[in-house]
Amino acid sequence: MSEQNLDEVIYNQEGLTEKQKKILEAAIETFAEKGFAATSTSEIAKKAGVAEGTIFRHYKTKKELLMKIVSPMMFKLIGPIVIKDLYKVLDQEFDDFEEFLRAMIDNREQFLKNNIKTIRILIQEIPFQEELREQFIEHIGKKVYGRFRRIVQHYQEKEEIIVMNPDTVIRLIISTVLGYFATKYVISPREWNDEEEIERMLGFLKRGLTPIKK
Repeated sequence: MSEQNLDEVIYNQEGLTEKQKKILEAAIETFAEKGFAATSTSEIAKKAGVAEGTIFRHYKTKKELLMKIVSPMMFKLIGPIVIKDLYKVLDQEFDDFEEFLRAMIDNREQFLKNNIKTIRILIQEIPFQEELREQFIEHIGKKVYGRFRRIVQHYQEKEEIIVMNPDTVIRLIISTVLGYFATKYVISPREWNDEEEIERMLGFLKRGLTPIKK
C-alpha cells in the first residue's frame, strides 16, 4: 500500500475533533522537522492555531503528546499498512539473494518517500523512547522478523549466504539498509545519486555475506 499517504490516514481517522486533528498534524510536522527534544508545545500550538492551554487540557506533558497521540495512532494505523506493504516483497519468490535485497530496498525507498514525516519521527525517536521502541517491536518487528529469518535460511540452503546465525545476518542487513535511509532522510538530507549508493550498498552486503568459493 505504498500509494497511500499515512499522514492523511492518521489525520482522517474517526473520532477526532477538528482541534485534535490540527494538534496532531502540527505535532507530526514539528516533531519530524525539528525532533522531539527541540520542539516546544508552544510551537505546536502556534502551528495548530490553538492556545497552548488547549494542548495541556488533554496532555499533561510534551512526552504524553508524543506517546498518547503520535505513537498509538502511528502503530494502530501504520502497523498493518507497513506489514501489508512489506509482505509484497517477503511473499515473493526471487531467483537469488541479490534480487531479493534490491526489491526490499526499492520497496522501503518508495514507502519512505510517500510517508517521510511520520517515518522520520520513528527513525529519530525509537532509539530514545523506550515505549515507542516496545510498540515498534510488538506491532511490526515480531510480525516481520520470523518471515525474514526463513528467507535468510532459504538462501543459506541455496549457498548464497554464508553459514552464520540467521539473526546475525538479519542484523547486518537491517543495520546497513536502515543506516543508509537514516543518513539520507534524517542525518544528512541532501541530493543523492540513489542508483550509485544502492549499488555500493548491495555490493557491500553481497561481498560480506556471500560464501567464499574454494
